Amino acid sequence: MFPYLLVAQIVLFNSSVPQTTQTPLANSTTVSDMSVDWVGYGYAALVATGGIVGYVKAGSVPSLGAGLLFGGLAGLGAYQISNDPNNIWVSLGTAGTLSAVMGKRFYGSRKLFPAGVMAGASLLMVGKLGLTLLQKPNKSV
Repeated sequence: MFPYLLVAQIVLFNSSVPQTTQTPLANSTTVSDMSVDWVGYGYAALVATGGIVGYVKAGSVPSLGAGLLFGGLAGLGAYQISNDPNNIWVSLGTAGTLSAVMGKRFYGSRKLFPAGVMAGASLLMVGKLGLTLLQKPNKSV
């Protein structure tokens, strides 16, 4: 039960830590607005690892291919979000597709692993990205 609460807390309350840099000409400290989408990168690693585990345990080449393809797309989406927090469409498409496909597999098999875990993680990712859509964009001064 504890890992589910931890994952939910990370997804819902993901906040970036401001980075400070000092310029050599001035002694002032500036704060960077760029945040890294650690949850997105973790999700991408989970998806890719799931494909690799499916190949190692069952010898499933389609599982390996799908895991690496969707893990790569999720990684690309996390990279895009890290550069522009409003560019969520690749991540949303990847997580939405995986939540639908793995949710259907979980509904048919009732097996928690791998279909239930991937469907749950994908739904959490869709929820996180949905909250990002609902937030007002920050206006720079």
